[in-house]
Amino acid sequence: MPSRLHLAVFLAAGLLLTGCSDSTTTARAIPRDPAQHAPAPSPVRAEQAAAPKDIPGLGPRTLSRIPAAARQAIVVTGDGANATTGTAQRYVRDATTGWRRLGTPWPTRNALKGWTAHHVQGDLRTPSGVFGLTDAGGHEPNPGTELPYDTGPAFVARGTNAEGEPLGDAFDYVVAINYNRKPGTTPLDWTRPLGMNRGGGIWFHVDHGGPTQGCVTLPKPRMRELLRWLDKESRPVVVMGDKTTLER
Repeated sequence: MPSRLHLAVFLAAGLLLTGCSDSTTTARAIPRDPAQHAPAPSPVRAEQAAAPKDIPGLGPRTLSRIPAAARQAIVVTGDGANATTGTAQRYVRDATTGWRRLGTPWPTRNALKGWTAHHVQGDLRTPSGVFGLTDAGGHEPNPGTELPYDTGPAFVARGTNAEGEPLGDAFDYVVAINYNRKPGTTPLDWTRPLGMNRGGGIWFHVDHGGPTQGCVTLPKPRMRELLRWLDKESRPVVVMGDKTTLER
């Protein structure tokens, strides 16, 4: 027969094993520290949290004119409204991270009297704005562009530049800028949706050593590089104008 001591030890052990208490003792739960037991937040990658990058130097109005589908852009900037020289900088767009600069700026020339937001025939100014780049051509064979490319003797530059100098090989390579023209046609097409008085025939073409009557020129090696870079599926555009206009 167990002694009273053995019985006391047995009962105490039972209480420890079962976690129970007598009616005169209230069990107290140990409060949990939320900071210690809450699940750790999922890490957010910095590039996912950051807003997509815009093209520097372009204001909200200019940016809003770039089509959402465009994944290539070349930005031609003149220092002032009357500037006849400037730079061209290429950009590519990623759906997540936004626009990224490609390479270094290229030297450009534009019209004799600079830039205008309302180009008219014969004003000797280059139209500013955002325009598609869908068609190309030239006197020389296709250097490797994926754009539709027209070639032939009609691209011989027989005239002179705005200062009267011969155009030389200016039209060896051209990319039509979709100002007042019908996209999807040869650069030589003379369809003018805005009317003949609003001018047209605005191209990228080879530099001829002076200002133009409205086009934008690049050195010949850069024209070849531009043509090879332009990808029809990337819906390329040109954003061009003087610095102040593009900042709006």
